[in-house]
Amino acid sequence: MTERLLVRALKGGENTKIVTLNGKKITKMPSTLDKLPGLKTLDLQNNQIPKVGPEISTLTQLIVLNLGNNLLEEIPEEMKYLTSLKKLHLFGNKICKFASEACDGLQNLILLNLNNNQLTWIPQEVSRLKSLTYLSINHNQLASVPKGLCFLKNLSELQLNYNQLICIPEEIKFLKKLRKLLLVRNNIEVLPEGLCDLINLRILDIAGNFIQTFPSGFQNLKLKEFYCEGNALFLKQPVNAVQQEDAWSLQNWKISRNLQLVPLRILICSYKCFNQRGPNVFGIAQV
Repeated sequence: MTERLLVRALKGGENTKIVTLNGKKITKMPSTLDKLPGLKTLDLQNNQIPKVGPEISTLTQLIVLNLGNNLLEEIPEEMKYLTSLKKLHLFGNKICKFASEACDGLQNLILLNLNNNQLTWIPQEVSRLKSLTYLSINHNQLASVPKGLCFLKNLSELQLNYNQLICIPEEIKFLKKLRKLLLVRNNIEVLPEGLCDLINLRILDIAGNFIQTFPSGFQNLKLKEFYCEGNALFLKQPVNAVQQEDAWSLQNWKISRNLQLVPLRILICSYKCFNQRGPNVFGIAQV
């Protein structure tokens, strides 16, 4: 069946636009791909392909590539030749690294799906994906977010659920077009102040982390959906002041469907202000 499909595609030559070999138990990239330079969509998901070969480098008109659920261990350098590619699906592999030049030619890439892999880091070179709008790296082993990712100025949706993230870089404030941020089930303890600068953010999910309070200015976000179940939020519990002349406090803020009160960190200018606080502001200043 696989051979028949390839023969049919080859007969079409440059006129062949779509090749779908989904779930055919293929163990390597078809060597005949270099004879299909006009190909727009290549679907090879649900196979047993361990490596992307050089034959893919001729597919300069390819727009959609699906290699999901295979046996790939890296994002190969050959990807740089796919200069027209807009959607790249690599979910469900064993990917643990990027080849050094893999991102170089993907200037038109809009969507990158790396869910269910074994990535522990993302290279700074990801910042070269200038057109990227949707990035999903759920169910990996990421311990940090590279600052370079925060300079993807067109990024609208970022999914980093089920990783091992401890913090989010302050540079996230540069993702001005970000509308959806999902950080479910990580190890995040503190959200950066820069998060409050995301004026277009509409959906935020931080459920299942270790967050206790939210940064000052958080209440100004124009969120439509906000989820934070499973965090150890402070609710009318004192916080030690960091400096003698400053007092950190907590303010309760109504915003979301699933949480009535959100504790916010606020820096009060003096003990006088602290003593004149309203009923929803409380804390302890350490002398």
